[in-house]
Amino acid sequence: MAEVIWTVSAIRDLDEIASHIAIDSPPYASIFVARIVRATRNLGSFSRMGRVVPEFHDQFLRELIFQNYRIVYRVLDEGVAILAVWHGAMDLSSRSEAAPWNLT
Repeated sequence: MAEVIWTVSAIRDLDEIASHIAIDSPPYASIFVARIVRATRNLGSFSRMGRVVPEFHDQFLRELIFQNYRIVYRVLDEGVAILAVWHGAMDLSSRSEAAPWNLT
């Protein structure tokens, strides 16, 4: 099984999601973040199970949809790198300008 690596920016995204949810329900915030992480576990074995990110048309830049969130990742030789976890309503193309899309 290949490795699933979480980038610092993706972990920061998870922290922000948890903080936002925790305003109303701290227990649910922890559960929700754990579910997002669990949704990425199969990427180690099935790195191409997510769809190609439509905004970029790069076969190595893919995403999983989890409820209202887009889990964006890059397929690498040795596994996958989770790049971001963003709400589906966000404009991914404008947010990606400051993101580490190219890890090669």
